[in-house]
Amino acid sequence: MIKVLETKLPGVLVLEPQLFGDARGYFFESWNQRDFENAVGPIDFVQDNESKSRYGVVRGLHFQRAPFAQSKLVRVVSGRVLDVAVDVRPESATFGQYTAVELSEQNHLQMFIPRGFAHGFAVLSPEAVFQYKCDNFYHPEAEAAIAWNDPDIGIDWQLPAADILLSERDKHHPRLSELQKQWP
Repeated sequence: MIKVLETKLPGVLVLEPQLFGDARGYFFESWNQRDFENAVGPIDFVQDNESKSRYGVVRGLHFQRAPFAQSKLVRVVSGRVLDVAVDVRPESATFGQYTAVELSEQNHLQMFIPRGFAHGFAVLSPEAVFQYKCDNFYHPEAEAAIAWNDPDIGIDWQLPAADILLSERDKHHPRLSELQKQWP
């Protein structure tokens, strides 16, 4: 059983699993297709990914363009991250808006990010192991990203600027308004 919590962005959901614990530890279902589809609708995840990052790493904001767009179900196995989804659907009433939730090994929360949203996260603990399911395979030619620090979006990454660590690629992504000009 999962509890479904809505965010301010329609379709982006926080999922809270039912945790069973005792003196030995705990147990929970991190994935149950029937419960997930009852909450979200039919989905066929085809790829699982995992990353390990240290404190201060910001990854994102990444997405894939149609027809290779991806929905993701993300969670933290160890550590703590701020997970962020940004609406990049030009026709959407919430275009350019974001939602963020802390995912951790303590709260066991997961976030579902549907197609049409950019995704990123910031590592708030000394280290974090992050897992995500995708409903479409990765296609390099469809890869797109927006600047993690786009002032029009205004994400509070909950990290001091001096502590933020980015890949070379993530340092050079365009703002959403610049990227939108390139869309057909």
